[in-house]
Amino acid sequence: MSTDIVMYLAAFGGGFLGATFGGLFAFSFVGVTLLIGIAVAIATGDAAWINLISFGPFFGPHVSFAGGVGAAAYAYRKGYLTGLRDIATPLVSLAKPDVLIVGGLFGVFGQIVFQIVGLVPWLGANTDQPGITVVIAGILARLVFGKTGIIGPNSEGLTGSARFRPNDKDCWVRYQEGWGNLTILAFGVSLIAGWGTVALAQAFPEAAGSVWLLGFALSATSLIFLTLGAAIPVTHHMTLISSLAALNFLEITGSPLAAILIGIVFGIISALLAEGFSRLWQIRGDTHIDPPASAIWPMTCVVLGIASLF
Repeated sequence: MSTDIVMYLAAFGGGFLGATFGGLFAFSFVGVTLLIGIAVAIATGDAAWINLISFGPFFGPHVSFAGGVGAAAYAYRKGYLTGLRDIATPLVSLAKPDVLIVGGLFGVFGQIVFQIVGLVPWLGANTDQPGITVVIAGILARLVFGKTGIIGPNSEGLTGSARFRPNDKDCWVRYQEGWGNLTILAFGVSLIAGWGTVALAQAFPEAAGSVWLLGFALSATSLIFLTLGAAIPVTHHMTLISSLAALNFLEITGSPLAAILIGIVFGIISALLAEGFSRLWQIRGDTHIDPPASAIWPMTCVVLGIASLF
């Protein structure tokens, strides 16, 4: 585990930047920079840009997005933000330096957790470290700054399984929450992401470790438009997992068709799992605990765990 002070200073800056932009905008830049990094990797075979910028202290979700989420939770607790689970507002607009400093501190926390997860036997090599860190940071932010606890009560007073039913006030992505609609959405985006992974991995085998991230990059970039108010689907947990599965099972099966179909199955499962997590704790609280990250890290374990059996 690195104790390089420069890395932690960079993480403070990344979390600070994520707070200024707001968590959702900051995450979109993961996609923008990742598109650049994929092009660099194809041209040079070097993934340093991706590792240092897209998934490093600059825009890595475990630093920048976690910083934005933590700062937003703090701002909500202080009364600077009034919207429940608001991660879209650029927090620099609040003109509250303490909010940005909290973002920086959450960036450092995210970097530390990221490194610790990497040291855990098996898990560190077989999960999505940014994803699990984002979830841990979200839970910490809710415990420290929220008022509902990790899983709060239903705002309509419902109990039992009905307690977790979305409504117009407490929902995640209203227009994609229906199970059938969500399954079809996941099928389509997982199909194209899986195909892109297979096609690019075959075309640029020396950059296969980077090009498989194209679908995720496009999904993340598209969230810029969601932040601006367009009804864009949230799909990065689908495209990432379907692409991961397609890449691994292409090597195992040797069949592009089989790899794409397997990717679709895992992409659909990830979509349904994220929606389940949104109902479990995202909409049952007053701060943000990210549903896609909640699905990404365990699904990465499942995909890599099953692939390792072959």
